[in-house]
Amino acid sequence: MQLPIVVGVDGSAGSLRALDWAAAEAARSQHPLRIVHASLWERYEGMRPTFDTERPAEQVLAEHLVASAQERAQLLDADLDVVADVQPEDPVKALVHESHEAAMVVLGSRGRGRIAGMLLGSVSLALANRSHCPVVVIPAMAPSSQPKPGRVVVGIGDAERPTAAARFALAQAISRHGELIAVRAWRCPAHETADHPLLSGSPASAHRQRAEEHLDDVLTVLDRTGSEAAVHRSVEQGPVHQILIEAATGAELLVVGTRGAGRHHGLRLGPVNHSVLHYAPCPVAVVPDTR
Repeated sequence: MQLPIVVGVDGSAGSLRALDWAAAEAARSQHPLRIVHASLWERYEGMRPTFDTERPAEQVLAEHLVASAQERAQLLDADLDVVADVQPEDPVKALVHESHEAAMVVLGSRGRGRIAGMLLGSVSLALANRSHCPVVVIPAMAPSSQPKPGRVVVGIGDAERPTAAARFALAQAISRHGELIAVRAWRCPAHETADHPLLSGSPASAHRQRAEEHLDDVLTVLDRTGSEAAVHRSVEQGPVHQILIEAATGAELLVVGTRGAGRHHGLRLGPVNHSVLHYAPCPVAVVPDTR
């Protein structure tokens, strides 16, 4: 049985963009689509007197919201398997729970928060930090130009073997019949000179060579059996977040990993994750480290 693609909706323009992306992804990958609206209104309405038979306005609004979302998804693809659910729960807690049994969770970068101008909403950030499956965050604005069909970009970090993010990115590129751009950023510390005991020749050349060799090693181990997706290497000097944001221009999806939960659950996102979630020009998939 295929795990569903879960999309969180709240009626905002951002959640509608996320719904459209999730519906298209579900249709393309032949996964069922699960639409979830979570709100705490029922907890408070549960305190209403039992003799009050009128349904709360918040309940009517929530049911109308998910029904409209379900209709919108099925208009995009009449054959799509769609279910919708209203949950009396905190949105983050509800979506984290959904992530246990989901192929991915999709949501907009901003919802109906108090500060409408924020680049990234609190729900998006919290979910990316705590989800048990990949989280795809859809930017509020459409890109200025059409992305190249099937292009997927993934950041390759310091791990010696392919991470869950690298495997997810390759699977996405294969399913899209597209290409995978594997990006490895490198920097030469300012204090290193040519007479550094671990370097020979130009320090910059040595760091670049080391980055190229590491990328080759990771991609060699990455299982591409039966893959029809072309895999391209990109080794660039500069800050990781800047390199990834630039590489994401013209891509359908940018994939990044987490740094592991460690002892303190919920501390998995580093500065690179935060930067790409705020500024990437395309959807960003944050894939939890499952090693």
